Amino acid sequence: MNYPKKVTIGEITVRDGFQHEEIYIPTEAKLWVLEQSILAGFKHVETTNFGNPKGMPQFGDADDLMKKLYASKKVKHLLDDVTVTAVTIRERSIERAIAAKKEGWGPNRILVMVSTSEAHHKKNSGISLDEYWKMCEKYIPMAREAGIKVNGTVSTIWGCPITGPTKLEKAIEFTKRWLDIGANDVEHADHDGSASPDRVYKYFSMLLDAIPNPEKHIAHFHVSRGWGLANVLAALQTGVTNYESCFGGIGGQPANFVDRVPVSGTGSYYYKDASAVGLVQTEDMVVMMDEMGIDTGLDIDKVLEIGKMVEKIIGRRLRSETLLNGRIPKTLTGN
Repeated sequence: MNYPKKVTIGEITVRDGFQHEEIYIPTEAKLWVLEQSILAGFKHVETTNFGNPKGMPQFGDADDLMKKLYASKKVKHLLDDVTVTAVTIRERSIERAIAAKKEGWGPNRILVMVSTSEAHHKKNSGISLDEYWKMCEKYIPMAREAGIKVNGTVSTIWGCPITGPTKLEKAIEFTKRWLDIGANDVEHADHDGSASPDRVYKYFSMLLDAIPNPEKHIAHFHVSRGWGLANVLAALQTGVTNYESCFGGIGGQPANFVDRVPVSGTGSYYYKDASAVGLVQTEDMVVMMDEMGIDTGLDIDKVLEIGKMVEKIIGRRLRSETLLNGRIPKTLTGN
């Protein structure tokens, strides 16, 4: 099997991982994870969501966190080579990102998102797909003029937690539309663990036939049903070179209960057990790829150290197997 020789992994714990937690994560802890991730070699980190924090209080410190990151003596010298992404689902959040960028502490990449399922899309954004595409056609040029790259995410590719099955062909259509209206790259997202490895292989084969530029595509898998790393393997087999993950396999739908206070989040949870969801585990994916001879460009021992600290920040045992059992020894001692 001819796997890619080198991949890029985006570490998105501080945004996608922490947004699902029902405890508030202190700003200094978020900053520590971002700093250490960058020092470990990650060239793509997700920091926050610039949307209204009333419904998602985990992001009430968005401005403060971004300012502290760009002022950090530990990583300031590295940030020119790092993609710093903030989620900006609606107009006001994009405007906030542009204003912050002009002030010198804003993200150099933003994320906007559509779902192939109209019901899921409207729940996430509050408007129809037609309205959302029109919004993006207006705001993407504004962001790029401000020096901000744009990621267009396509969600519910393999199924919708609200309405059920979806068509892979529609996600290909949406990918082309993102690139046509100015998105720099596209995230292909399984947001609830609906993707199975055979359909992942089918989809990315179709995608790379239609748009044969791996640098434009990012694979984003959840582990709600335990298929996360199997899906990564299936995507590797098609030649996908960009992936996203979270330390400890945390993450998912924004929490609707934070620090003992009910909040709106994005409504009721899609899952039967909200504690069992999450993204592909950063530690396990990085170690697996290393064993396969795939270069991640990361300090793997440092990645495992960060993962152990994230467990302490969260306050519970997370679902990374390599945090428990470590890397496969390269040499034997004591013989």
